[in-house]
Amino acid sequence: MTPSDPSPTQADAAPPGTAPADGDERVARIHEALAGVIDPEIHRPITELGMVDSVSVDAEGTARVQVLVTIEGCPMRDRIERDTAEAAATVPGLSRVEVTTSAMTEEQRRELTARLRQGRRQIPFNQPGSLTRIFAISSGKGGVGKSTVTANLAAAMAADGMRVGVIDADIHGFSMPGMFGISEQPTKVSDLLMPPQAHGVKVMSIGMFVPKGQAVVWRGPKMHRAIEQFASDVFWGDLDVLLLDLPPGTGDVAISVAQLLPGARMVVVTTPQQSAASVAERVGSLAASTEQQIAGVVENMAGLTLPDGSVMDVFGSGGGDRVAATLADAVDSEVPVLGRIGLDPALREGADKGVPLVVSDPDSPTAAALRDVARSLVHTPRGLGGMKLPLSVSRR
Repeated sequence: MTPSDPSPTQADAAPPGTAPADGDERVARIHEALAGVIDPEIHRPITELGMVDSVSVDAEGTARVQVLVTIEGCPMRDRIERDTAEAAATVPGLSRVEVTTSAMTEEQRRELTARLRQGRRQIPFNQPGSLTRIFAISSGKGGVGKSTVTANLAAAMAADGMRVGVIDADIHGFSMPGMFGISEQPTKVSDLLMPPQAHGVKVMSIGMFVPKGQAVVWRGPKMHRAIEQFASDVFWGDLDVLLLDLPPGTGDVAISVAQLLPGARMVVVTTPQQSAASVAERVGSLAASTEQQIAGVVENMAGLTLPDGSVMDVFGSGGGDRVAATLADAVDSEVPVLGRIGLDPALREGADKGVPLVVSDPDSPTAAALRDVARSLVHTPRGLGGMKLPLSVSRR
């Protein structure tokens, strides 16, 4: 964020109490009030982040609060100033509140980054105490609507009150920024990125850094590093669910995700065609070789509802059941069909407009089907696959 303007943000204070407190007590109470001001990007109290530089109250009862903001040009500066002024104004005994802001120094940004990382560079989702459910949304081939399903599942989970993040792991065919209507780049604090948020979902994609129309010409090792950075160098906060939109097939990115996030469970998106089962065999082979669990199958484009109420099976029927059976044989475990999503033009329109259908038309049958899939995923029992458990051995 930028240094303060000549005229600071001001707010009328709460009416003075019958027995005005002295300056020290009012300063302490202002600090307490500021603990309720949440940074819009980091989603933690500004007091916890070391953003309150100074607080003073003069003899006339004017409170002056100096706030340190993360970077120059931050778009959230006005909101932080306003929230700070309103919080401080709730303290009795003040006649006026003035809030000014200035950017952190590089050293202060490094301290903030270390605080957010808890002193270590790591993938937080792999830590023993992590409660984040991770789902890798995959498909045997392209064109099955995998990314559209991912965006809608994430938005549906967020609408249910969950803290959700999405990593656009389709490096060459990224689409998440457009599907969520995100055009801004992530805010960078030292070497840590703050993911943009839309419809209650935090999103990170290489598409946020690539000029329009430019291709990403990367090979395996560089794509692996990008996924690793999205998992470790982004401040996701305490997520309930992390979704990864994988590229189609079983290439480098799918293998990298299995290595970097071994606790991720696969969700396979398919269409009803009979050929889908043979394609799913390859996905099942990858899951078996990487010891990943398969959470289930989503059958997309499962039928087009006509004006007279009848359903036309444009792409056939039964593909989801065949894929689930094939995957179950490959991994020697039950694989459920999580849901069937109809062929709905509104689903495509929402993706084009940057507003998922579960947000724009939550009462539609297609949105209801997507919500059912989302809820079935977050209510499945949590497995221990890929988690490192703390063990100790005692000898007598």
